[in-house]
Amino acid sequence: MRSFEDFYAGLVIRHPLGRTITAADNAWFTLLTVNSNPIHFDRHYAAQTEFGQPLVNSTFTLAVVTGLSVADVSQNAVNLGWDEVRMPAPVFEGDTIYAQTAVVSARESKSRPHMGIVEIETTGYKQDGTVVMKFRRSILVYKRGHAPQTPVPAMKEG
Repeated sequence: MRSFEDFYAGLVIRHPLGRTITAADNAWFTLLTVNSNPIHFDRHYAAQTEFGQPLVNSTFTLAVVTGLSVADVSQNAVNLGWDEVRMPAPVFEGDTIYAQTAVVSARESKSRPHMGIVEIETTGYKQDGTVVMKFRRSILVYKRGHAPQTPVPAMKEG
């Protein structure tokens, strides 16, 4: 788990996991978030569009690309927000999404001396390398020795 001291401008982190998007993922997320655009869940409707098939909900793509970066970037942090979210290419059911993050800047927090602010740019791309999402994110990262500790329960013999 990275601490503030592990980040510096220019650091590039290629996140090791990918995530294949299923039709169920797309339909459930779209309906869960009350998005009524049929391009995400109505195959007949979507077939009549320029895409010819359902589009994966863009906010689901944002959540997946962000999630792929958490273990490497923000597991020890608080998200301050997203900026400049761009979707240069569509995502379809069956696509596998991967991500990488570049650190844009890192500075100490003026109001929280036990934390620092890191600005990152994360890129999501499909199995063929096509970039499907790019965004900047600011995170408030704990300094070494200041992060909340996860309790480890004692194992019972038995």
